[in-house]
Amino acid sequence: MPNRLANETSPYLLQHANNPVDWYPWGREALERSKAEQKPIFLSIGYSACHWCHVMEHESFENASIATALNDKFINIKVDREERPDLDQIYMNAVQLITGRGGWPMSVFLTPDLQPFFGGTYWPPEASMGMPGFAQVIVGVEDAWLNRREQAIEQADELTRHLQQVGRTDEAAGELTPELMGNATAKLEQIFDFTNGGFGQAPKFPHSMDLQLLMRVWFRTRRDGVLDMVKLSLDKMARSGIYDHLAGGFARYSVDARWLVPHFEKMLYDNALLTAAYLDGYLITGDETYAQATRETLDYILSYMTDERGGFHSTEDADSEGVEGKFYVWTLAEIKEILGDEKAERFCYVYDVTESGNFEGNNILNLPKTIAQCAALRSWDLNELNDELAESRAALLAVRDQRIRPDKDDKILVSWNALMIDSMARASGILDESKYLAAASAATDFILSEMRRNDGRLLHSWRAGVAKFDAYLDDYTYLINALVSLYEASFDERWIDEAVTLADLVIAHFTDSAGGGFFFTADDHEQLITRSKDVHDSSVPSGNAMSATGLLRLGKLTGRSDYLEAARSALESTVGVMRQSPTAAGQLLIAADMLFGPTKEIAILGASKADVSLVAADLSRRYAPNHVVAARTTDEAAHSAHLDPMFRGKQLANESVTVFVCENFACQGPVSGSDRIDELWNELTSK
Repeated sequence: MPNRLANETSPYLLQHANNPVDWYPWGREALERSKAEQKPIFLSIGYSACHWCHVMEHESFENASIATALNDKFINIKVDREERPDLDQIYMNAVQLITGRGGWPMSVFLTPDLQPFFGGTYWPPEASMGMPGFAQVIVGVEDAWLNRREQAIEQADELTRHLQQVGRTDEAAGELTPELMGNATAKLEQIFDFTNGGFGQAPKFPHSMDLQLLMRVWFRTRRDGVLDMVKLSLDKMARSGIYDHLAGGFARYSVDARWLVPHFEKMLYDNALLTAAYLDGYLITGDETYAQATRETLDYILSYMTDERGGFHSTEDADSEGVEGKFYVWTLAEIKEILGDEKAERFCYVYDVTESGNFEGNNILNLPKTIAQCAALRSWDLNELNDELAESRAALLAVRDQRIRPDKDDKILVSWNALMIDSMARASGILDESKYLAAASAATDFILSEMRRNDGRLLHSWRAGVAKFDAYLDDYTYLINALVSLYEASFDERWIDEAVTLADLVIAHFTDSAGGGFFFTADDHEQLITRSKDVHDSSVPSGNAMSATGLLRLGKLTGRSDYLEAARSALESTVGVMRQSPTAAGQLLIAADMLFGPTKEIAILGASKADVSLVAADLSRRYAPNHVVAARTTDEAAHSAHLDPMFRGKQLANESVTVFVCENFACQGPVSGSDRIDELWNELTSK
């Protein structure tokens, strides 16, 4: 018989709906039963694309004897971390304090007062590889609760006190100064892999925000070595096994140091953040391979991860037919059968395909050498080779698309969608692709129409026609930032109106008046054992970092000093993170770079939208990280009052497009004429 999870919409929860474990979703029914029966809670948190979550489900949650023990001794709650990041943050911090490490599936035992007293991640059903067996864990936890309850509760109290201090301000951290960027650069250089690119060793993650930070450091210092780190990383990842060479898009991370073997799941947020980094790399270097990786990745999202209603889906699984990576790998025989011997010989030479394989007897497509290097080494005509490889990739993709696809988590999350909206909006101008602006606008319209309460507050998650869970700081702040990018790509002023509405809600409901910055949950959110503050980047930017980023940009556009002060407060409250953990503070330092300035406010005024769009597009194709831009035409009747400060007192010069460059709303003289504007853009991008 299905358990209570059968009534949920989360694909992850529905995966467990037929387990013999008597699962509850997080909610009043389970929590009240735990209190009434004084039974501890077994809390299991994971997500639909998590490989080891699938393993633990099959080994333990489908195991009748383990399920019976869980049902007899505990109240069992299953949570999708993507739906409830507030719970995930709190209890992941607890697991890290208990064990010194974290990960998913997360397995935590709580008192009826929701305080954690024991936890871990994946446990096999029986002891193996130095790990305790889950069956043993259950017996041990039950024994502690029945026979040493007072000690367990004391431990839970102490752990909870530590959790309540996570993310709190370090008042002795020092001042917010530009030397923080130098300190971060030195740390990133220490852990950089100068052979393979990226930071650290296996497993290796993309670190998109750190790459974007280094590009800003290069812009300030013009240190070629800093840019070389970025280029090596972008080059290696685009040629690696974590990149899908047939359809585009990046897998979550590499299990090895040289980017060959991916953890095959595809996450919306990784692809949004990586395309943002590749766009910046393209603006700086003009390297077309970066533009190609961006286009192919965004096209993948449009083809495979976009809902018919407009929003973007969350994840694609690593597994298909119960095997990790099966969907993506190839044998030499398969490729020969599809391409024929002659084309297969060239394709396999270029993409590292052999009889023995490079992954468990199969082949992960990757480029050990560039296509140009392959052509030179084999004396092949490069243009002909590129054309042939494009045809071969298309043929292989057509066959791959007939395979059984990995499962997809098609829920729509505001925060992750906002990251992709931001990248799509930026790419539309940089790559001159209107379809990306259309997709960004459609996703935003969907969120604002389908994922809001009647009072205008956002809801975090939507699936199967149901929007639920009050939104978190990430949802608001990521979307504010995306709305600014969407405005700068389109100059549709309604996006600024929406951004201001959300920014006012953030300041009203999330502000930490005592410690500075913002809480992860609103002041009227469900009461949990702590109200957490998100100050460290993880796989996504921290909420406080994005609050600073979005509020700085919006404040500069609207002249709202309260937004600028709130952004400064968020950054000043996190100086300790920037100083002590710079590799977890990439987005904070990006926002700080904007605060340090100089940050220009650019107003473009013209007689027609076509005229101002042409001038703005030229600016968007240059790397000038610290500026905001607004544009209006003299024939527009309706304007947003929020943007009036940018245009107050400004008029066309010589009846042609006129540009005003301001800093802290003190403006230089107007500039008009294509040659003078081009000189102005060159000046802005050379500093």
